[in-house]
Order: sequence, then C-alpha cells, then structure tokens
Amino acid sequence: MKVSVIIPTMNEAESIGEVLDQIDAAFSASDLEYEAMIVDTSSTDGTPEIARSKGARVVDEPRRGYGVAYKTGFAAADGDIFATLDADCTYPAEIIPDLCRKLIDEDLEFITTNRFGDLEEGAMSPMHRFGNWVLTFTTNLLFRIRIKDSQSGMWVFFPEVLDRFELNSDGMPLSEEIKIEAMRKARAVEVPISYRRRVGDVKLSSWKDGGEDFFYLWRKRFLRPKA
Repeated sequence: MKVSVIIPTMNEAESIGEVLDQIDAAFSASDLEYEAMIVDTSSTDGTPEIARSKGARVVDEPRRGYGVAYKTGFAAADGDIFATLDADCTYPAEIIPDLCRKLIDEDLEFITTNRFGDLEEGAMSPMHRFGNWVLTFTTNLLFRIRIKDSQSGMWVFFPEVLDRFELNSDGMPLSEEIKIEAMRKARAVEVPISYRRRVGDVKLSSWKDGGEDFFYLWRKRFLRPKA
C-alpha cells in the first residue's frame, strides 16, 4: 500500500529538508511505501531544489491559496492513502505510518489531529490559541460536530472520500471545511498529537486569516446546500 504525503510550500528552505528526512526515516521502519510530494507556490529560496534532492516529487502551483495547493496535490497524488502536513517542522511526521495503520486497522476513512494534545511551549501564540478556540467552537456549533482543533493541517485519509466532500474554499478555510465534511460524511476520528515550534517565518495573519475562516463558516452553513 502506497501513501502520498502532500505538503504545500512557499519559501520553506529552512525546514523542508528536515521534514522530508523525518518522513523518510518513519517509512523506512514501516512496511508501507510512500511518495513525498510538495506543492510549491513560486518559492524563490530554493525550496523545490532541496525537495528534489531529498527525492520528493515537486508539483508547481503558481496560484496562491492553501486550498488551491491541496486541491492540486489531491489531483496529482496517486497513493492509496493521502497524508498531509506543513513544511515547517511543527507536525510529528514520524507518526504518519502509525496513523495510516490506525486508519486501516480500525476501518476508518479519515483521521484529523488535535494539536492541543501535546502543545510545545511557544509553538502557538496566545492570539492563535484564542482564535483557534473561537473557530473550533463556531465550527462545532454550526455543524453539530465535536472536534477540538478545527485548524489542524495534519490529516490521513483514503482519497475516495473526497468524492463525497463539498470542498469549495481555495484558501485557509479548506482546513476547517474538510473536517466538517469528514465528520459528517465519513468514518472519521480526531486524535491528539504533539505540536512543535515552527522553523522559519510565520506566514499566517491572526486577524486576516482568522477572519476569513470565521466568515467562511457562516457562508458554508447558510449559503450552501446543507451537507
């Protein structure tokens, strides 16, 4: 069974090599095959070159947008299982094979992760923690699901479930949208993980990205057909 590990990048030269090394080490101790794929948005710092030197497949996606990058990655990947994470060393890449085994052994279709299970000191600013609480509370309230981290970017799932999902966002809200769809339309669970301080510059804006996520939740709930 092959796992496609999909990572969006934009100027992540400081960290992408380490992330890819972590993935390779994890799968070298597993009986699962894997492909590391980065979906790169016009990096100018050598990110694609570093990724290729580590054996990763590079897919160019010049359009900006978190959701755009993942949709491009989903369309290009050919694994039996998809796994996602960020390129900044915050997520525990070493547990991806274990999450894949959980998906298979427990007859699940989608696993999302809760970064607050083991949050390293300094890994998330107080503003981001508060914003996450607001977004997660709103997500649970509007869509009648129960998750603890609506913004986590580490998921493991069978790609077939995407055919049942309505994923409209091309931006950051895709992260919460895919969890809403999974919790309502698939055999899905949330598991706690460790979350670490990032390597490299922070690219998220608490107010801009948080506001986009918040208002997207209300549009999805009231302006789209019911899921």
